[in-house]
Amino acid sequence: MSDNNPDHDLLHQLRIDSAQRDDDESRGPRWPWIIGVIVVILIAAAVAAFALRSKAVTVQTTTAVALASAGSDAAVLQATGYVVARRKATVAAQIIGTLTSVDVEEGQHVKQGQVLARIDDTQYVAQLAAAKAQHAAAQAQVVKARAALQQDQADAARMGAVVKQGYVSAQVAQQANTQVAIDQAALDAAIKQAAAAAANITLAEVGVGYTTIRAPFAGVVTVKDAEVGQIVSPYTLGGGGIATIVDMNSLEVDVDVNETYISRVQPDMPVQAVLDAYPDWKIPARVIAIIPSADKSKATVKVRIGIETKDPRVIPQMGVRVSFLEKAAKDAQPLPGVLVPKSAVVQRGGKDVVFVVKDGRATQAPVTTGADFADMKQVTQGLAAGDDVVTTPPAELHDGEKVAVQAASGN
Repeated sequence: MSDNNPDHDLLHQLRIDSAQRDDDESRGPRWPWIIGVIVVILIAAAVAAFALRSKAVTVQTTTAVALASAGSDAAVLQATGYVVARRKATVAAQIIGTLTSVDVEEGQHVKQGQVLARIDDTQYVAQLAAAKAQHAAAQAQVVKARAALQQDQADAARMGAVVKQGYVSAQVAQQANTQVAIDQAALDAAIKQAAAAAANITLAEVGVGYTTIRAPFAGVVTVKDAEVGQIVSPYTLGGGGIATIVDMNSLEVDVDVNETYISRVQPDMPVQAVLDAYPDWKIPARVIAIIPSADKSKATVKVRIGIETKDPRVIPQMGVRVSFLEKAAKDAQPLPGVLVPKSAVVQRGGKDVVFVVKDGRATQAPVTTGADFADMKQVTQGLAAGDDVVTTPPAELHDGEKVAVQAASGN
């Protein structure tokens, strides 16, 4: 074979030099290095994940409340609502005018009839003075008309006597009697005008009285809507409100009861109320009335509850949870489960779950839910009374996650 053969030269170029092959074999295979890099990456990812998991998620918690309790008085039902004032008034101006003084502040206790504000009375005092002057003029006209009547009556009597004697004609006497009738009508008109003038005085006095705005009943000022210099009117938006007064002795509780369980509630039924602001304070109360109308959007019926203990800690719009009490009976069937906020029940993997907080960690617990009670949800299985649950679990919260419980903001 000739050395000039092109194919022989190509094969010679592809041949691996023995020295190079020995060098590659001395270095060993490369795949262990690749595996090592992968292991390092996995370890770093695990460390990062552990660091993230070790950081506590901030949450708020609440306590699951039993729907029924043992004892001589059993809670057959629980519901949530708010403290409301049955007697409340926005005191407004009844006339148009400029405020010259506002004598109350929010939080101030006022008595019935106490002055709240004053309106510039210059115009109304002038109207009263004019009404009094008109009344005086009308009374003078009455006196004048009465004197004229008396004079013409005397003249008519004398004329009648002269006619009998034949000195004057009967026509003259008739004219005298006609004048008496005219005078009598004038007197009647003057008397009525004087009465109208007296009524105008009363009307003007009412107008002057309207310039002083007073409290319609004893209570506490909760809202102050006006200041000195402001023009108020009964026709303006909000009725020219000066201040809002609440009778604290008229406070009661309004709750929404699921219509499925409204049959358990009876008028004059004993109730135990617990304010959200004072969870350890149990307030005795009683059912006042069951409003005969249902809310179709929420499937609830409103129940009015009277608070039997008057206390300054109870103020309007406070959140409250009530337990309807009933003497324990053999046939009594307490509702199963506990109550938690609706926001505590979330979906994880297509199932209803809540997160129970214990020893600084949130444990995911599958639950079976029941009826709605206003903003609360009945949980029939999966929770026990007294369990601390996350109020609104964030999306990043997982089973076994470390949590930091944040105190709920007060009202």
